[in-house]
Amino acid sequence: MPWTKADYPASMKNLPMLVKNKAIEIANALLEEKNMEEGIAIATAISRAKDWAINHGKKAEAPEGKSKKTDVKQHGEDRYVVPMAMIG
Repeated sequence: MPWTKADYPASMKNLPMLVKNKAIEIANALLEEKNMEEGIAIATAISRAKDWAINHGKKAEAPEGKSKKTDVKQHGEDRYVVPMAMIG
């Protein structure tokens, strides 16, 4: 069942509304497109929504042609980590 602005995971309740709405959108997409586990989708969506909010509305280039990198994270393929205790 997809989440909505009125029905979302408890871990999103303290997020600012803009970030929460984006996290809901991302989480729904992850569950639908990648068949990701719910807990992983929630954590991933919150992280990506926070990154999105930080960079939301910023220009791609700094004034006067100066380069200013605003996001040092490199987003790529999702990785799943399994604790060694869970491996048989």
